[in-house]
Amino acid sequence: MMTHADLPGTVPIFPLPGALMLPRSRLPLHIFEPRYLQMIEDTMKTPHRLIGMVQPFEAPGSGEEKLHHIGCAGRLTQFSETEDGRYMITLGGVSRFRITQEVSGFMPYRRCDVTWDGFEADLGPAETDSAFDRDPFLALLNRYFEAHDLSTDWDSLKDAEDELLINSLSMLCPFDPEEKQALLEAPSLSTRRETLVTLLEFALAAGSDAERMQ
Repeated sequence: MMTHADLPGTVPIFPLPGALMLPRSRLPLHIFEPRYLQMIEDTMKTPHRLIGMVQPFEAPGSGEEKLHHIGCAGRLTQFSETEDGRYMITLGGVSRFRITQEVSGFMPYRRCDVTWDGFEADLGPAETDSAFDRDPFLALLNRYFEAHDLSTDWDSLKDAEDELLINSLSMLCPFDPEEKQALLEAPSLSTRRETLVTLLEFALAAGSDAERMQ
């Protein structure tokens, strides 16, 4: 378990739309672009082995790719190389951060100075959600999965701890990048669960409206 003192002031950034990582979760990634292959190699040489996952967005009218101010850093925990030089990695979510400024330089990938203040709970034990009513939540989720032709192991979902269930669904459900960002920025597990429920209900309502218009 990392402590606040272990966290660096600058992290390499992997801006990947729709890819959400949360503390104490795992995110598998397939790396093939040369700049990010270089980023992985450089990261493995550091004592912390942290990479910052951040949602990018395009500034209106400029065509410039900007970064949301809040991201989540993951520690490189698994690594393998394919025969054609690609990397298969797994990041273990450590803590969210806030970008203070982007670092200029000659690296092929982006780096940012960050602050970890305000996210101290990310380094602690798993959160619980005392207000979580699991049965109606799973009923809503079942309707969403059926509407989007998705499948899952329902027995595992029923037995999963609150944080594992809510965070895994937040990461895996095919929400838009801005919706993923809202889930990331939720200040607590209960707030993330409430946001997740709203997104599921909105997606179902949008699907029903589309069917009625056909």
